[in-house]
Amino acid sequence: MEIDPQIVERISRKVSDMGGVANEAKIRSKLNLLINDLSIPADEAERMVTGESLKEVLKNSASGSQNAEFGKIADANPGDWVNIVGKVVSLSTPVSPAMSQTGIIADDSGAIRFVVWAKANAPTLELGSWYRLESATVDEYRGSPSMKIHSGTKIEEVDEVCTLIPQPVPISGIKPGIATVRVKVVQNWEPRHDRMMQTGMVGDETGSVKFVTWKDDGSTAVEEGKVYTIYYAGVDEYQGRLSLNFTGATILEEEGASIDVADGSTTVFGAFLNMGPGSGVIKRCPVEGCTRVLNRQNYCPDHEVQTDFRYDLRVTGVLDDGVSARNILMQREVVEAVTGITLDKAVEIVQSSPLGLDDVVDKLKEVMMGRYFRCRGSNLDGTVLVSSCEFVDYDSEKHAALINRASESVEVLQSAASDNQGGKD
Repeated sequence: MEIDPQIVERISRKVSDMGGVANEAKIRSKLNLLINDLSIPADEAERMVTGESLKEVLKNSASGSQNAEFGKIADANPGDWVNIVGKVVSLSTPVSPAMSQTGIIADDSGAIRFVVWAKANAPTLELGSWYRLESATVDEYRGSPSMKIHSGTKIEEVDEVCTLIPQPVPISGIKPGIATVRVKVVQNWEPRHDRMMQTGMVGDETGSVKFVTWKDDGSTAVEEGKVYTIYYAGVDEYQGRLSLNFTGATILEEEGASIDVADGSTTVFGAFLNMGPGSGVIKRCPVEGCTRVLNRQNYCPDHEVQTDFRYDLRVTGVLDDGVSARNILMQREVVEAVTGITLDKAVEIVQSSPLGLDDVVDKLKEVMMGRYFRCRGSNLDGTVLVSSCEFVDYDSEKHAALINRASESVEVLQSAASDNQGGKD
């Protein structure tokens, strides 16, 4: 008998509410033993495993308080129970009523995001103050460690331990978690979410990376072309890609400073021969921090069915120069500039045409298929993320040269085949 996943979810939720870290595989194994091997009814097995799991949480919490050895934040890993002393260096607005506070706490080894659960009834943490925290738990959020303060966490305000002066990390060296960076704002893009204050690209001498700032009382906007030191920025990872989150970070402008940002861009040329799936008007998930594309039933793999979706426009395809083919991805701004079809016009077509989404794809194909383009952008996992693109006029001389080269290749192959046939005779 397969274990009902809802039972595992209910037990895991109760463990998390108590400040524990739920091990779903272990919970499922215990349920399987009781239900399938010992023939205990499912509801009774759920009660037994819930009680045992919560006892383990209380035992771990008590053990941590009695043997409080304080470690460094940099050593905290998902699944750990930790005791740390740190300074609250950033506070942000909680995104859920289940959270009373969110922010970043740091010591001289590093920094970590933290969440104070509303059920914890914990004292309010003040920005700039130092605290001793005992029996907090660490899990993972967007690829990086996140510390949870629950009802079993002991909190005590302490005097300043040391002066924190974090050193900037080069863009090429950032990893999921928290980082201080010194960067130049390369581009500001149009925000695509109501709660998004700013998004774009920043870089230094070692590389560039996307950034986002969500609307928050403590958030600061940055200007294109200027240099800033960003203290305690979040570094998120999604599908192997890193991005910086400036929400609530301390941002200091360096007037008159300049950075020669590394140019990691590439230029590709060729005929547009194939328009890939996912081209045209797409729907994106509206949940904060999620830009997943919804399917035709408005389903997000992470957040299920979304009715308040956001429209977007993009083109995926292949450029072929006769020698090699390159995958490309054009986002809305580039598609609008190249085709003259705006997002508003495309949405209007979707809503008025019997063919809907397919009609937009057909119109994009009419403009792009078979035409020559020169595109510039960054290469990511074999796909060029196009930042600018232009039509290339038909060049009869180049076209003739390609035909001649193809004819010569055919003649060589035919000659070789004839020689082989003669040898056999």
